[in-house]
Amino acid sequence: MSKRIKVAIAGLGSRGKDVYAPTAKLFPDKMEIVAIADIDPVKVSEVAKEYSVPESGCFSSAEKLLAQDKLADVMFITTQDQQHVKHALPALKKGYDILLEKPISPDLDECRECVRVANECRKKIVVCHVLRYTPYYTKLKEVIGSAVIGDIVSIMAIENVGYWHQAHSFVRGNWRNSDTTSPMILQKCCHDFDLLLWLSQKTCASVSSFGNTYYFKKENAPEGAALRCLNGCEVKEQCPFDAEKIYITNEDTGVAKGKTGWPVDVVASHPTVESVTEAIKTGPYGRCVYMCDNNVVDHQIVNMNMTDGSTISLTMAAFNTTGSRYQKFMGTKGEIVADLSENTIKVTPFGKKTEVIDVSKLATDFSGHAGGDSRMVEEFIDMIAKGTEPEGNMTSIEHSMESHYCAIAAEKSRLANGAVIDLETLRQL
Repeated sequence: MSKRIKVAIAGLGSRGKDVYAPTAKLFPDKMEIVAIADIDPVKVSEVAKEYSVPESGCFSSAEKLLAQDKLADVMFITTQDQQHVKHALPALKKGYDILLEKPISPDLDECRECVRVANECRKKIVVCHVLRYTPYYTKLKEVIGSAVIGDIVSIMAIENVGYWHQAHSFVRGNWRNSDTTSPMILQKCCHDFDLLLWLSQKTCASVSSFGNTYYFKKENAPEGAALRCLNGCEVKEQCPFDAEKIYITNEDTGVAKGKTGWPVDVVASHPTVESVTEAIKTGPYGRCVYMCDNNVVDHQIVNMNMTDGSTISLTMAAFNTTGSRYQKFMGTKGEIVADLSENTIKVTPFGKKTEVIDVSKLATDFSGHAGGDSRMVEEFIDMIAKGTEPEGNMTSIEHSMESHYCAIAAEKSRLANGAVIDLETLRQL
């Protein structure tokens, strides 16, 4: 039997506390949480109690945790985007292997330094490209790999962010401003770039991109809008971005409808109608979406020229009813339409009937990023326990860098009005 892996978690936000920590209950024979850190003492106290973390393993910041001698086998780093590398470097030097929340960093020099130190310390970093581990994309990878549609010539991909998700995370929330976090195309879509490169087994040569903050800005505020949704807004009833609708009355996300997980548990640690109402009266998630300090884009297109002459287009947009992903793979012998919202993969070889693969019949657990969250953690823990290298769905940090080159190049292109950016120039900087 493999040894039980000791885990330290730096950052008890939505991912650290509500997604990765609970895997200790799913796999109690494989892992245990022995150290935690967060700037919120209430979160530290609650997580410590829930997972029996001793007081000696509780810290008021990632920095204080990292100042100690090595306390665990691995560290889950789930702090904010611009903190990732600052926390990863000392963790590597302390001897931790790392599960690192994406993105690595919005700064390419920091990304490269992280790779260099990991190799120097001979430690592993796995970046949380969680969609690789889902039953859906694992099956899609298998189908594409069978060459049933021949060589892939072109891919059309769409990242549907969802209107309320955009409002929650990228207008009102932690990822609203690239000055303090990451560009939208990196933060949200490094998932997509990683998937597209992994599924196609291709390398990107150059990109061009366009996009902007089209809608969520002050000049688009309707007459009668207030600074806060619950502060005399005269257009509240007609506004789909109204915080009360999203967090309290919405059938899929509202606490009054029995929904107490993400996103309402970000708005209030212990969501009730009363606690969420109070939070949107006074906190960031109750602000008018037209009057926030956001600057990340709400739509962007990226054209990718691959080294073999094939092409990929990626569209990211906020203006969708639900958040999901769609890809169409066009090959020399047929096509595949992959619609995550339907959980179907439609395979049509030229001149033959379409085969519809219902992925819902291939697994029983689709919670947490379509079933990817817990599978990713389990595969990471198993890899560390066995002392093996990343393989299969798992990505090394060097492979993760390719998705970051694509995203950072796309942002450079967008800011340069669509100029073509050669990725080799980024790789060699």
